[in-house]
Amino acid sequence: MSASPTTVLRQHAEAQYATEIEALVALDSRQRPPRWKMSPWAVATYLMGGRLENGVEISPKYIGNPRIIEIAVATLATDRALLLLGVPGTAKSWVSEHLAAAISGDSTLVAQGTAGTSEEALRYGWNYAHLLAKGPSLEAIVPSPVMRAMREGKIARIEELTRIPGEVQDSLISILSEKVLPIAELDDEVQAQKGFNIIATANDRDRGVNELSSALKRRFNTVVLPPPRTADEEVRIVQTRVAGMGRALELPGETPALEEIRRIVTVFRELREGATEDGKIKLKAPTSSMSTAEAISVITHGMSLAAHFGDGVMRGADLAAGMVGAIVKDPVQDRVAMLEYLETVVKERSGWKDLYRACRDVMN
Repeated sequence: MSASPTTVLRQHAEAQYATEIEALVALDSRQRPPRWKMSPWAVATYLMGGRLENGVEISPKYIGNPRIIEIAVATLATDRALLLLGVPGTAKSWVSEHLAAAISGDSTLVAQGTAGTSEEALRYGWNYAHLLAKGPSLEAIVPSPVMRAMREGKIARIEELTRIPGEVQDSLISILSEKVLPIAELDDEVQAQKGFNIIATANDRDRGVNELSSALKRRFNTVVLPPPRTADEEVRIVQTRVAGMGRALELPGETPALEEIRRIVTVFRELREGATEDGKIKLKAPTSSMSTAEAISVITHGMSLAAHFGDGVMRGADLAAGMVGAIVKDPVQDRVAMLEYLETVVKERSGWKDLYRACRDVMN
């Protein structure tokens, strides 16, 4: 039995943004590829946001260069698979989910890549009770998300492709080249229906863990999702995502002030880039990724502290614990980098004394 949409912790994209998708589908008169719910133009509009002719506001799901989204959507309209590549926290999974929701109306056909991912997760497995009772048959097969997407003409998602062992990755080659999934035990095959494609994500920092073979790389069109170009862009991303998460988690209290979001974004950008905004002070970079996703997590944690253990207004003391936890992953190297940043930058900045004191209290 499926849970009520009002009780689930996190709705799938196609449910959470159903009103926007319906509005786009209703107004979309452009040509659609086979089995797509909307045209490529409408998919890009759904991702980038905008106001429709009927006044419906489409919220931005990706804040950045629109050309990146256009290239990704155009790729999926061909027979080439899409690989979204980037450092941690650049919204690869988020973009992947929303692309699948807009194109197929179903973002749930997803395989999560780990070191323990087996071929069954990308191809098919067996219901062994059925197999022992009646022998090999189509009814005994447990289809993977990829097989289901092939049968239904939908988008399949593969998260963290480079974490999957190389021999398992290569099981995708025949699927991507021939659009066929052989079932050797039955001397049968599943042929992909029109509309089928694959979106994979990979982490830039995982290169060399399980590097993609040349044969597999050739079957993907790679689109790099860069970190936010400017502080204003990153602030907008954090502000948008935090507001959505606050509503979903039903956190009481006030929405975080823009100044507090900007402080966290500034800290993360400076430590990530190894220098202050004005370039006057060089900084030790911590081992942590310092991504936009981490900044969102710190702000959300601060909202929860302020709402449940404060007066509902988020301040530096509410941010400190989450911020230190996000930065100090290595207890030696990162602690040194954090203390140096606090003493040389945060302590000297006008209006940041509360954040300095709160961080020092956490670290002592």
